[in-house]
Amino acid sequence: MKKFFILTLFAFLSLLIVQATDTIQVKQTRIPILIDRNDNVLFYVRINTDKAKELNEVVLQFSDDVNFNEIEAIKLYYGGTEAFQRENQLHYAPVQYISSHAQGKTRDANPSYSIKLVEQRKPSSRVVLSPNYKLFSGINYFWISLQMKPSTSLLSKIDVKMVSAKLDMKNAPLEMADESMTHRMGIGVRQAGDDGSASFRIPGLVTSNSGTLLGVYDVRYNSSVDLQEYVDVGLSRSTDKGQTWEKMRLPLSFGEYGGLPKAQNGVGDPAILVDNVTGTIWTIAAWTHGMGNGRAWHNSKAGMTIQDQTAQLVLSKSTDDGETWSEPINITEQVKDPSWKFLLQGPGMGITMQDGTLVFPIQYIDSTRIPNAGIMYSKDRGETWHIHSHARTNTTEAQVAEVKPGVLMLNMRDNRGGSRAVSITKDLGKTWTEHPSNRSVLNEPVCMASLINVKAKDNVLGRDVLLFSNPNTTEGRYNITIKASLDGGLSFPKEYQVLLDEDYGWGYTCLTMIDKETIGILYESSVAHMTFQAVKLKDIIGK
Repeated sequence: MKKFFILTLFAFLSLLIVQATDTIQVKQTRIPILIDRNDNVLFYVRINTDKAKELNEVVLQFSDDVNFNEIEAIKLYYGGTEAFQRENQLHYAPVQYISSHAQGKTRDANPSYSIKLVEQRKPSSRVVLSPNYKLFSGINYFWISLQMKPSTSLLSKIDVKMVSAKLDMKNAPLEMADESMTHRMGIGVRQAGDDGSASFRIPGLVTSNSGTLLGVYDVRYNSSVDLQEYVDVGLSRSTDKGQTWEKMRLPLSFGEYGGLPKAQNGVGDPAILVDNVTGTIWTIAAWTHGMGNGRAWHNSKAGMTIQDQTAQLVLSKSTDDGETWSEPINITEQVKDPSWKFLLQGPGMGITMQDGTLVFPIQYIDSTRIPNAGIMYSKDRGETWHIHSHARTNTTEAQVAEVKPGVLMLNMRDNRGGSRAVSITKDLGKTWTEHPSNRSVLNEPVCMASLINVKAKDNVLGRDVLLFSNPNTTEGRYNITIKASLDGGLSFPKEYQVLLDEDYGWGYTCLTMIDKETIGILYESSVAHMTFQAVKLKDIIGK
């Protein structure tokens, strides 16, 4: 009886201690950890102080399989207080601590918004951060930063939990916003301000016959706005599976062609294709010349030539694995209908079919100014190109995959919103039929997406796999997710999905197989304009 009384009293006193301590609200991020950043947000911490006066301790527990030799530092920052106008709203940060858009300031915490309180280097599985920091009345924000060493493998993962914290030297209850998840590494291949450019947009990605990764994108020098502007097609090249990237090249750039300023000679929205037969690499883009500085989508006119003020479809090719590129090859007159207002590519990537046919996805604005998606193809290694019929009206950016010999699937951005449009052609676009997944299976926030078909012989699973990536929402561009289908695109089960980035960004993505085991993705993330990540195929399809 005495023992029962003592235990009951202890439980009661423990409850009083808990009730006397403010709750700490914690949100663990679900965003890429960039190896090339000095700060990455790992945890957001929110303390609404009613009684507590001081934050004394935060304890993190890492999983045993974390490679601690790759961690440079773990830091605890104070982020300040909350504004009165937001006091009845639930936020986990007063501002964005690390910008993805401030030119030249994307790799470190903004010192205007945070105070570094404590830093631990050479961590072990249990990390104790002891700031002993006095709290202001009301809501206080803290955050925990993770810095990796430059030698960190792209395939490394971090599993960590915040297990306890102390306010006024007492254990405080933790309220977790969501379940913890594995943190994956990434590389900011292109970040705001790199090479003097304001922004980088519209990724395309392929793996060459020799295993080189080639990523293309818009180099948008003045701002992030679409053509018509000062835009070139940039290319980044990696020969070590994405771990490092060479200096940027410019496969397509028109400068002051024809006596017009650079901002009226923009070329962009690229797609890239590897000819698996010859090894030649093709980049295709839209060149806008002589149509002022309004948006080309609205200002490009009917016609065929630059004198008509209509966008031109141009190619550049490389025969040395992407090291050097040809002069522009204008194919507008081969493929454009004179009544169309604007003809352009995917963007993203093109494919080589099993019979050697080269295929790029395309889109065009017709004479009534309605957009339509389709394909163009070449049977003679890129010498001549052809377009037949569109797959579906009121669609734009599309990606193409050969799902069976001679059968092409076109997965399209649909202006109706809500879900992706999907069509099939067996005759290179002369006729099209709706796929059973059309407008029903894949969420669509009206954004570009990526689709690749990986044959059984080309992957470690030994099964045909259709891979898809986009913002997995119907509104807004966030929750960048890779999905897999084992039934030819009829379904993409939740158990075959990996979330890469939960936060907001521009949302464009492009996939490639790095090798038989690993998927590569280049995308517009919340942490860098062009982020590259590598994901094991078995992480998506574990069985």
